[in-house]
Amino acid sequence: MNFACAAIFLAMASGLLYTTADAMAQETDKREIATGISVLDRIICPYEDGMEKDVKVRIDSISESDKATRYTGLTEEDFIKVAEELGVETAAIKAVVAIEAGVAMKGFWAPGVPVINFDKRMYSRFRAKATSKNPAKGEEVPEGLTGYALKEWTQLINARKINARCADMGTFWGMFQIGGFNYHKCGCETIEEFVRLMSYSELEQLELFATFITNGGMLGDLRNKNWAGFARKYNGPGYARRGYHTKMAAAYKKYKAAENQKDNKK
Repeated sequence: MNFACAAIFLAMASGLLYTTADAMAQETDKREIATGISVLDRIICPYEDGMEKDVKVRIDSISESDKATRYTGLTEEDFIKVAEELGVETAAIKAVVAIEAGVAMKGFWAPGVPVINFDKRMYSRFRAKATSKNPAKGEEVPEGLTGYALKEWTQLINARKINARCADMGTFWGMFQIGGFNYHKCGCETIEEFVRLMSYSELEQLELFATFITNGGMLGDLRNKNWAGFARKYNGPGYARRGYHTKMAAAYKKYKAAENQKDNKK
């Protein structure tokens, strides 16, 4: 994810362009990737003289009643809490979560084991810029994983044994697939704090996402329900071609209608 979008960075890091017979569309994709590379170079060294630092992430404790479900789903209370923190409608935050995280809103493969996508080329890019090796010791692949989850975590653990920081920064985390290199944009002081919070609960993943959109300059668009403006920043210049803004608008309409129906029954 660049400053606006994980999908663009996944394409950039894998060296892929969207397949199309239309030369104009190909040029558009090339411009998107070039923009992503430029932003990534800035993220690697995120603060320069005169730059304002980001807002810190809110760290939530999990009540005893919620501990059994901390890894298995967001609750209505979670959405209301974060919506109030951001000063947005609950239906609005639900809409962007539904589109950006997917209908399943799945943040964990197992308790304490977040959904990840390890990007080898991204990892190699960070390793090439690293000033120290920083290998992790005693790392083991989480038990009970199978299939794709096992493959991704095995790659991450093996990479951590060479350079833990670069491995974590070159991985996309949680239900929103936020790149580890965006830990500052998510309000964390270190990549280690980012990974710890990503592994804590789905509510904390939502808090990291909320801080990301705040620090990414998208909060005003969300408050105003400017779906095109939000999608342009989050999903990149190709947002319209992929219909992100119209999908968010439709999701908002659905959630708002459900809220109104519930209120009318009171």
